[in-house]
Amino acid sequence: MGKVLSINISKQRGVEKIPVKQVNVIKGWGLEGDGHGGDWDKQVSVLPIEALAKVPKEMIEEVASGGYTENFTISGIELDNMSIGTILKIGEAEIVICHIGKEKFKEHNRHYIVSREGRFGRVIKSGIVKVGDLVDIIK
Repeated sequence: MGKVLSINISKQRGVEKIPVKQVNVIKGWGLEGDGHGGDWDKQVSVLPIEALAKVPKEMIEEVASGGYTENFTISGIELDNMSIGTILKIGEAEIVICHIGKEKFKEHNRHYIVSREGRFGRVIKSGIVKVGDLVDIIK
């Protein structure tokens, strides 16, 4: 079982996200107030903190100190256990993983690891998520 370390939203795409204490996650949409919401398969982004182990030594400071580009930063769920089709229960919400990484890798900042190891998915059950909530794999 894992844990929510941070929740981050931004009103528009392509800018750093701002940390918040809790968020309403909406089925078929994404995070309330986040620019990535919509009827598509990358409504929510999840970064397992364990992915930082894959960042090259010379880039770790840049990646770790950069602003958040993911919606949920979590810990305690192994990367190999979050494949496409996995359903995560994050707080009250449920998200199905549809993509791992992005089609084009980014080379700098937090985008570096999110573009390679971030999990992207659709919200299949609405609910409130708070920092510190549990994260579990339900399928």
